[in-house]
Amino acid sequence: MEPVRILVVEDDKAVAAALRDMLVARSYGVVRAHTAAQALALFARTGPDLVLLDMGLPDLDGLQLCRTLRASSDVAIIAVTARSEEAARVTGLRAGADDYVVKPFSAPELVARIEAVLRRTRSLATPDVVQAAGVRLDLRDHRATVDGRPVELARKEFELLAALARRGGAVATRAELLEEVWQITWAGSSRTLDQHVAAVRRKLGRPGVIETVHGVGHRLGPP
Repeated sequence: MEPVRILVVEDDKAVAAALRDMLVARSYGVVRAHTAAQALALFARTGPDLVLLDMGLPDLDGLQLCRTLRASSDVAIIAVTARSEEAARVTGLRAGADDYVVKPFSAPELVARIEAVLRRTRSLATPDVVQAAGVRLDLRDHRATVDGRPVELARKEFELLAALARRGGAVATRAELLEEVWQITWAGSSRTLDQHVAAVRRKLGRPGVIETVHGVGHRLGPP
């Protein structure tokens, strides 16, 4: 599964670089544009899955760029701005944005919004079958195979593996996995998650399939 491609449109180069580093660390593919003209050229050339669009650009109003992109594409767009007023959010959404993020925001919040928007716009919401890194999961029947070999998994083990498989090679943070699989908030550490990761690795028979990204979380590795 190819990584999600994100076009970051941000005129502040330091902010753009920080966003790129944060997203690349989570296995997103990122290209950057600092002006609307650059954004339009990169959009046509790279065909991103999502545009992270700052509303304050030097050469064109961000709302107009949003309208221009929406007029020709169904690409996911998240508007980013320092303005928190309700009227500004409504205007951004009416211009064609799928979501609206107010600066300053945290990395977990932004990633959660990206995932939520992509589930809607790319119809990623729970396909019947998910495949990644040689693992095949039938989400309807709760069946798992590795290279065609059936693997018996407990319910939470299956849900953990499904959460990772849906992301392809992208990293899922510990907090995201705890919330998605167990509906609990991460309090700094969790033996539950570590124990389930160890159990899934053992049952798959290939410890390297689930990789640990130290300080971040986990992802499905290569076959």
